[in-house]
Amino acid sequence: MFSLPALALGLAMSAAPAAKDTKLYEMRVYYAAPGKLDALHARFRDHTLKLFTKHGIANGGYFVPVGENKENKLVYFLSYPDRKAREESWKAFIADPDWKAAAAASEKNGKILTKIEAYYLSATDYSPELKIAAASPERVFELRTYIATKGNLENLNARFRDHTVKLFEKYGMTNVIYWNYAKGENKDKSKDDLMLVYLLAHKSQDAAKASFDGFRKDEAWIKARMESESKGGGSLTEAKGGVLSEFLKPTDYSPLK
Repeated sequence: MFSLPALALGLAMSAAPAAKDTKLYEMRVYYAAPGKLDALHARFRDHTLKLFTKHGIANGGYFVPVGENKENKLVYFLSYPDRKAREESWKAFIADPDWKAAAAASEKNGKILTKIEAYYLSATDYSPELKIAAASPERVFELRTYIATKGNLENLNARFRDHTVKLFEKYGMTNVIYWNYAKGENKDKSKDDLMLVYLLAHKSQDAAKASFDGFRKDEAWIKARMESESKGGGSLTEAKGGVLSEFLKPTDYSPLK
């Protein structure tokens, strides 16, 4: 008869590895016309999310910048089984009479949007499983975008895979999801081998600052950074604009909070 420790070890050894996340993600950034952001929120809250679900589009997180939203910006992400499913779902969504009615009603006093940006993303092999849930108390999210130096995206991914993600956890940061640009899916395909985009969650902006202060002083991080830069021939991210950070708060209708 197996002892409990031996049995537990056997179960752990025989457990199948977590399935790779093969979904196509889409991050969309909407810029509302002056005075129209509330109308945009109302349209999403009352109509769009439900219609996305109806047509097989999975809602992720919906966010606005922390503090003054000078650009009237809404940032959100969706997911699909693949690009074909994405196109079929959006075609059905756009043609839906309920969507047409909601869009027309929301724009009776003028267009809501001035600009839309869209980026197609794939989860990295080290990304944790995305858990769409609300947390209490509500968290602050940080969207971080890295532009790798030429030929160094895999070195950057390796550093995150082997070191950074674990160290973030050590310092109280929650790893939400990590993406690279989906190859061949974006208009600017030259960035496919350069981009790392990820989402962290913090208790607050002050907590985020304290976490990063500790992380940057950690000897394991300093060693990992030096070794990765030695292997990559220098910095793994571009010197100018290579690391961007934006703090976001979830909207009241965001599934992810």
